[in-house]
Amino acid sequence: MNNTKTYSLSAKDIQKSWHVIDATGQTLGRLSTRVATLLMGKHKPTYSPHLDMGDFVIVVNARKVRVTGKKLDDKIYYRHTGYMGGLKETVLGDMLERQPRRVIELSVRGMLPRNRLARHLLRHLKVYAGPDHPHEAQVNGRPQPLSPRPKPRSRPQPAAEAAAPPAAATRRRARAQTGAAKSATARKPRRFGGTKA
Repeated sequence: MNNTKTYSLSAKDIQKSWHVIDATGQTLGRLSTRVATLLMGKHKPTYSPHLDMGDFVIVVNARKVRVTGKKLDDKIYYRHTGYMGGLKETVLGDMLERQPRRVIELSVRGMLPRNRLARHLLRHLKVYAGPDHPHEAQVNGRPQPLSPRPKPRSRPQPAAEAAAPPAAATRRRARAQTGAAKSATARKPRRFGGTKA
């Protein structure tokens, strides 16, 4: 019988660090995904979903975040005053002008679980509309651009294989050419349902 025990991280072993992310030109959803991952601690090999083991995240230049499509006009944030008929709507474009910090906070909040731990983790997120933040003592660094995920390395090909196209691609091309010639000569248009005309 195997006598190994499952490793369980204790709260005293958790090490937290600070990350500064520059939101200039970053797409809102992709930025929020990375921030939520850092807050939860999923980037660490010792990740435990029930513990607060994520890092602190500082997002600067929140005003310069980017969205795709027509979301500036189409995306609507709702809030309620608590009185009857008190539903208020705010378009994303207006929200970015008035409260750019709130846009990123709401986006990240939607990517965290809905529980007590997530509400606690949101306190580790610091968002600032401009390039300055008051956490220099904790960070001791400059804003880091959001690095893309590492791309898989491609294998180096010998010179003979690199010059010739892959065999599968040439077979596909030949099949497509013969298939086009057959379809042009032999097929009649099909009729679906109805009476003959």
